[in-house]
Amino acid sequence: MSDTARSRPTVLAIWLILAGAIGWWAAFQLTLEKLRALTNPGEAASCDFSVLVQCTANLDSWQGSVFGFPNPLLGLSGWIAPIVVGAALLAGARLARWFWIAFAGGMAFAFGFVVWLIGQSIYELNTLCPWCMVTWAVTIPTFYAVILHLFAGGVIPMSARTRRRARGFGAWIPLAAIVSYAVVLLLAQVEMDAIPNIVQTLFG
Repeated sequence: MSDTARSRPTVLAIWLILAGAIGWWAAFQLTLEKLRALTNPGEAASCDFSVLVQCTANLDSWQGSVFGFPNPLLGLSGWIAPIVVGAALLAGARLARWFWIAFAGGMAFAFGFVVWLIGQSIYELNTLCPWCMVTWAVTIPTFYAVILHLFAGGVIPMSARTRRRARGFGAWIPLAAIVSYAVVLLLAQVEMDAIPNIVQTLFG
């Protein structure tokens, strides 16, 4: 196997494409819901399942348009980047250090924004938006994976031994994501008694 093949982050590339596609689809569905709300005022969104599990409260709040336009539009544009980066990596592209740092900066912004939205959703709006949660679910592990690649892939200069150790942490990303989801669920349960409501929404 060539050095290029060995160094190509195939797993990361596939995940970026998958996560980007899922995140984009969630943003697209939220955009459709926002358009339906604008054309049919007062009509419940198709993702409104209960007082707790719904999209309308989030979309209609000021938190749903922080930058002066609906947040889903950020997702429609932003999730294209991981898809493009993942496809480029699979094609064998060797991306420059500045590009990786800029991309990681974008993912850090997305992660921070999602953490803020989670807090707003749980503690201010007291709702869990289904498509928002899909976005949270893919943003969190994608951020972890991209930041880890900065170390494991040698984007940030360090010794070969440290890079090997960083690569070893890659296997822990799924567990880190699951722990993060559990923390969010625990916060939602403490604040809103979310678990019974979610179970009733899914199986009731």
